[in-house]
Amino acid sequence: MIASPPVSEDLLRRFDVAGPRYTSYPTADRFIEAFTDADYGQALEQRFGAGSRVAPMSVYVHIPFCESLCYYCACNKVITKHHARGAQYLAYLEREMALHIERIGKGQPVGQLHLGGGSPTFLNDAELGGLMALLQANFRFTPEAEISIEVDPRTVDAKRIEAIAAMGFNRLSFGVQDFEPAVQKAVHRVQDTEQVFSLVAAARAQGMQSVNVDLIYGLPLQTPSSFDRTLAELARLRPDRVALYAYAHLPTRFKPQRRIDALQLPGAGQKVTMLARSLQAMQEAGYVYVGMDHFALPQDALAVAKRQGRLHRNFQGYSTQPDCDLIALGVSSIGSVGPTYSQNAKTLDEYYDLIDHGRLPVVRGLALSRDDILRRAVIMALMCQGAVHFEAISHAYLIDFPRYFATEMVALATLQAQGMVDIDQAGIQVTAMGWYFVRAVAMVFDRNLQSDINRTRFSKIL
Repeated sequence: MIASPPVSEDLLRRFDVAGPRYTSYPTADRFIEAFTDADYGQALEQRFGAGSRVAPMSVYVHIPFCESLCYYCACNKVITKHHARGAQYLAYLEREMALHIERIGKGQPVGQLHLGGGSPTFLNDAELGGLMALLQANFRFTPEAEISIEVDPRTVDAKRIEAIAAMGFNRLSFGVQDFEPAVQKAVHRVQDTEQVFSLVAAARAQGMQSVNVDLIYGLPLQTPSSFDRTLAELARLRPDRVALYAYAHLPTRFKPQRRIDALQLPGAGQKVTMLARSLQAMQEAGYVYVGMDHFALPQDALAVAKRQGRLHRNFQGYSTQPDCDLIALGVSSIGSVGPTYSQNAKTLDEYYDLIDHGRLPVVRGLALSRDDILRRAVIMALMCQGAVHFEAISHAYLIDFPRYFATEMVALATLQAQGMVDIDQAGIQVTAMGWYFVRAVAMVFDRNLQSDINRTRFSKIL
């Protein structure tokens, strides 16, 4: 394996700026309420109607419930110990699914399914199994479909992992965040380290094709030394994939974060040190840097897809699946159908009310313009392949790339001088160093990022 270049703390500080994660372009903050459920329904019918044949799609199902509150969390969730609420929610999911099937027909092929939250494992085995049976009755999963679920380690044991595998899931993602007890207590998410190890072992025993572990740096009471210990435990655990996120403290936007003592948060310098040491530790442990926050072992499908130039990106992050439609089910879910994006109602009351009135629960979205689609192609090429070929884009979109993006090419010259990209007559190539800062490269082509005021809505890019 070719070693990645060392990333200096000075360079990390220089690029410690806010910016989108580009799970879509335009980003979700550009969605408008003028895009309604009627627009979404029309998009479904145009895409799937009259016997249209489409490539295998992705399906995302949001399960919002959690038993306890994690103070760092910025997800859409409902904190409750009343598990009966899960049954009610599943009944509405079934009705929302039926509204889709009316428009697209049964048996559409699915190559990727993901259950996220919240905590999908808030649901019991019978409920999860019933949901899977419902999905399998309405969609046709391809033989090689990636079927994944987010798992709160505190809610499962080896027996539940076995049951989850029996339902058809072949990928798991464990939310760990940090192995240090003091940090876990500070964010109200205490879980035993050995329990995590036993669950990963159980997942492997069940033949899971990939096991992911999420970590967060920048949490209260973390220090570079304490995070070194977490990284050492991670190397011992050796999951197939690792998602390493930077904590963004935005208590004015996310109410749970107000319970965090800001004085206990590591400073910017400490966060940069943690990131630099993490990049080094992951490389020494044999992981491939896939992009942004994601690492994978060389034999994992995500690392293979990157090597072969087949990496893609959707609202769930990096994916091995080709660019395709995404049907999103559940409260607050975001989907993509044809040249449109859509988002469901963010509260259970509004979600339930819309379905009670026989309406798809979409409350906002966006119909993409020609320029949006062009810029999306460029940004996703950078984010996934790390390269843009002028001739290919020019032919596909009937433009002269250097002329159309004249302003952007001037901005890229600065990144070229910093060693982030190489530019020649054929196109743009992100360097090995620049891959660590690929969001900053992609931001050059984001027409909506015109001022620092706009950028405050986003997390730091590192």
